[in-house]
Amino acid sequence: QVQLVESGGGLVQPGGSLRLSCAASESTFEFLAMGWYRQAPGKQRELVATIDRESSTTNYAAAVKGRFTVSRDNVKVTGYLEMNNLEPEDTAVYYCNSALLISTLNDLSNLHSWGQGTQVTVSS
Repeated sequence: QVQLVESGGGLVQPGGSLRLSCAASESTFEFLAMGWYRQAPGKQRELVATIDRESSTTNYAAAVKGRFTVSRDNVKVTGYLEMNNLEPEDTAVYYCNSALLISTLNDLSNLHSWGQGTQVTVSS
């Protein structure tokens, strides 16, 4: 199973930007769809965005559409989440995950292995 390591989180003011990275442990990453998730304090983990293995299809949660952009570089076996115009409500630990099918990523009950995540805090 591909291991994924998230990075790039931090403290940012409202309206600011961050780019998160999701580094894969092996080249088989290029055959997998990828998703970004987040979990805010006291809330359930939720899906933020997905991207297919060829970067031809992306999907976003309504709360982040138009502000976040998911991408990937299969040569570098790394995925990214560009976050702009951040809001305090975006404060959460962000995680990435991968699967053969985007439909698998859409249902968190299918996903059992998670990394440590990266903390994003939006505050003035």
